[in-house]
Amino acid sequence: MNYTRPKADAVIVGMGWAGSLMAEELTRAGLNVVAIERFSWETVQSSFSPNIVADELRYGIRRGALRKPSELTNTFRNNRSQTALPGRDWSIWVTGNSVGGAGKHWAANAWRYNPSDFQMATRVRQRYPKMKLADGLILQDWGVTYDELEPHFDRWEKIAGVGGKAGVLNGKVQAGGNPFEGNRTSEYPTPPLVRSHWNDIFHKTTEKMGYHPFPIPAGTAGAAYTNPLGINMAPCTYCGFCGFYGCGNWSKSSPNACVIPALMTRPNFTLLTECMVLRAEKSADGKTATGVTFQDSDGNTGFQPADIVVFAAFQMDNVRLLLLSKMGKPYDPVTRTGVVGRAYNFQTMSMGFLYFQNEWMNPFISTGALSTQIDDFNGDNFDHTNLGFLGGAGIQALSDQATPISMTDRLPAGTKQWGSKWKHAFKESFQNYAKIQGQGTSYSHAESYLSLDPTYKDKYGQPLLQITFDYNENDRRMARFVRDRIDEISRASGAKSWEAVAFPDEPNSPFRAYDSGHTIGGAVMGLDPATSVLNRYQQHWDVHNLFVIGASAYPNNAGYNPTGTLSALTLWTAKAIVNDYLHQPGSLVR
Repeated sequence: MNYTRPKADAVIVGMGWAGSLMAEELTRAGLNVVAIERFSWETVQSSFSPNIVADELRYGIRRGALRKPSELTNTFRNNRSQTALPGRDWSIWVTGNSVGGAGKHWAANAWRYNPSDFQMATRVRQRYPKMKLADGLILQDWGVTYDELEPHFDRWEKIAGVGGKAGVLNGKVQAGGNPFEGNRTSEYPTPPLVRSHWNDIFHKTTEKMGYHPFPIPAGTAGAAYTNPLGINMAPCTYCGFCGFYGCGNWSKSSPNACVIPALMTRPNFTLLTECMVLRAEKSADGKTATGVTFQDSDGNTGFQPADIVVFAAFQMDNVRLLLLSKMGKPYDPVTRTGVVGRAYNFQTMSMGFLYFQNEWMNPFISTGALSTQIDDFNGDNFDHTNLGFLGGAGIQALSDQATPISMTDRLPAGTKQWGSKWKHAFKESFQNYAKIQGQGTSYSHAESYLSLDPTYKDKYGQPLLQITFDYNENDRRMARFVRDRIDEISRASGAKSWEAVAFPDEPNSPFRAYDSGHTIGGAVMGLDPATSVLNRYQQHWDVHNLFVIGASAYPNNAGYNPTGTLSALTLWTAKAIVNDYLHQPGSLVR
């Protein structure tokens, strides 16, 4: 059966951080909003109570909070000479399986990108005019600056109850914070988390080395807190079930805890769950979107008309929707023209795995964002002259979780894989193991892109998204540099043994062990419609009432988790819609 729903002022596809924040802003402005979520309804109190979520087998191993690849997956290849094949494991594709999206199970590292991250093309021209970039590297400004986004970073942090310590407050460097961060207009709404023993060791070690350690901003409340929407949050209990888990303690920031309860009280908000949006529809002249076509859980095809259409799905799903809707010219890697699917990139990781003796780390006392970090080698915080690469990484002592099953994969080299010697090694390593994470920048490449797969389709008969990606030379050089810094810190820390690795030393693969889920780009924002899908307000260049929000809009990745910046950009776009677009529909860039 086909049917058409009553027309809405705005329809939003997806109800993660981006979708829920956009819905909150638009409904508060008086718009009638319909949100469409592919997956089921979940609440904090019913779905994530502590006696349910503290189940490592269900959530940590079997990834019970993620979309199953058997339901919808992507195909992958390293280069155009290969045939892409469907992924059958989660790895880097960490899409959620309910209302709240990936914001439900994220580890809650609540960063702001650096000012230079938004204007790296300009930065390189000014600071490194003679630098020769790696062949094929894509570098472009976002079209929006950190200073323009700062008020929106501030509002999101208050909505999310982020805990941390300001490093630069109203132009003054603050003791104990990150001296490299962009200027802030207010302190974090809740205090930083209490450092773990491993955080303490890392802090003392790096400080002696002349670096600047600080507690990372965490979307896990450092104290009891009431956010601007009137929602109460409780202080984190350091239970250790955080990344890949929902939080039933009302401690971890999520759309489910921080935004959606307020939304559901508003009469001008409607949420449709278990409805798969197939595409957006265009007007006869192709200049506007008329709404979205979806299939509901009964197998019926519905149409939701709306004056404004917002794609707020997971990064890769946003790009796929654009391609399926035929909105924007697909990227062609041969001619290097077209924009949809262009500038796809990932997070470039380097890691250190350390083993101490008799340190008693108590790793089960942890959160997804219990880390002490140095930013001395992040982004453009250091001089890259003659280094041969751009970017860097935040280097952090990560005490994210030590759930026992997962820990069995991380034992010292040469350990027997069974018997009494294995048991002894696991007993020792569980308490004495530590991890350093180098979470690096990523700049896309002309040969890394997203497209529709020519062979594989989903259950609705639509092509799967095809990913063509491998690390580029800039990634490899940067990751090795960061690996060497991790090696130096490991040596100075007093560890008994350690291993430092740069992930780009091997070809990228979604089938390897999980290292990051921070996939970026494919529908990027910018100042030139020849190199971007969206203008500086995340508004489609060709279809003025279509806004595409999320990490798909990032031209490059920073050495941080993307969620805080994603959220600030959403609020920036929402403000432009409410203050400007509603009064004069059309392009916001004139």
